[in-house]
Amino acid sequence: MLLLWKVVAVMMDRVLIAKVSMLAGKIMLESGAETYRVEDTMNRIGQAFGLENVQSYATPTGINFSADFADVTNFIRIQNRATDLHKIAAVNSISRAITAEEISINEALGKLNDVDQAQLTFPYWMQIIAAAFVSGSFAIMFGGTWPDFIPAFVAGGVGYAAMVGAGKLVEVSFVAHFIASFILGLLAMLFIANGYGASLDKVIIGAVMPLVPGLHITNAVRDLMAGHLVAGVSKGVESVLTAFAIGAGVAVVFAF
Repeated sequence: MLLLWKVVAVMMDRVLIAKVSMLAGKIMLESGAETYRVEDTMNRIGQAFGLENVQSYATPTGINFSADFADVTNFIRIQNRATDLHKIAAVNSISRAITAEEISINEALGKLNDVDQAQLTFPYWMQIIAAAFVSGSFAIMFGGTWPDFIPAFVAGGVGYAAMVGAGKLVEVSFVAHFIASFILGLLAMLFIANGYGASLDKVIIGAVMPLVPGLHITNAVRDLMAGHLVAGVSKGVESVLTAFAIGAGVAVVFAF
């Protein structure tokens, strides 16, 4: 009977460790972390709690985790992905505390659940204002003049707001980027046609910068360099399609 209880306790511990590791990986992957960083974090957490032969495999849409070559494999599907560096930093901090043996497995699970449920991103109104200032600043940085700042400021802010709104209505991000780029391109042309702004191309270039998937492109290259070919290629294709949607939205405005 004592041996049976020990076996049950070991199995429960392994399940709890797998749950902590996969929750950490899920939060990081949903927040925009590279797949090789996700796998490394999951492996470190499993090893820190005493698991041997930890095997983890992450793609942009799913995570696999097991503790041995012939053990049960755990899988979780990733439905939504965004960019939240605050959550990535929080999970990294918890992972370091685990490897340093500063917190127990139950404490780690509680902290990870708090991070998973927390809303650490800035409110949408603040993101829109920031996108507007970024658009105006990029218009100046790319060679525009100060009369181009206001058109780029307004077009970039409205375009980003359109992307956020369309993203809530349509799950396909490419459609949201297309709608946003179409609206900002139309606004830029209206500003220039009415005498506000000096350079149409500088206004449009500045306004589309908040929509450009720069982080996804960077992560794709880093995953490819780390040997994660599937994740790197899939993220690269996603970034290319997003860039194509942005260009197509502006091109439609020029076509009409």
